[in-house]
Amino acid sequence: MLEELFVAQAFWRVYPRWVWIAVVLALILLDQITKVFFASIIPLGGSIEVTSWFNFVHLLNTGAAFSILADAGGWQRWFFISLSVLVVVPITVLCLLKKIDPAERWIGAGVAAGGGGNLIDRVQTGAVVDFLDVHWRSLHWPAFNLADVFIVCAMVAWVGLSIAISKRKATGLREESR
Repeated sequence: MLEELFVAQAFWRVYPRWVWIAVVLALILLDQITKVFFASIIPLGGSIEVTSWFNFVHLLNTGAAFSILADAGGWQRWFFISLSVLVVVPITVLCLLKKIDPAERWIGAGVAAGGGGNLIDRVQTGAVVDFLDVHWRSLHWPAFNLADVFIVCAMVAWVGLSIAISKRKATGLREESR
């Protein structure tokens, strides 16, 4: 426990809270700028082929990942806004105020930035702007945006961190039992 306190204090000596906030806001701004840019150059429903497997598109998604609940009749807007707030606010508070591992803080930054970027879209228009389209022949991955990338990268990092911690604990337990 004392070690965790020192890790947290060291983190904030190296990276003051304003740096974490600035990174999150910069990522949200980047997400919003890219959405506005692609929405301004591609008509809604349109596409620009970049490679044989990648397009820039302009789509609006009223649902969640993979367009889950996209055709739910409108109530999903407020559901996803509420869900976003219920995720982004506690993660932000945790990252700024609690004594957690530095890696977890940056993982939280990715989730807060991604959730915040998509939250802005939902509040403004009721839908998220998606503009990245990866496909192979006729198989398309659902279109996505930078906010989605931030969230997915954060979750992959979290899984990797969890595996590393589990292995470290398992190694420590084996050494203690000798």
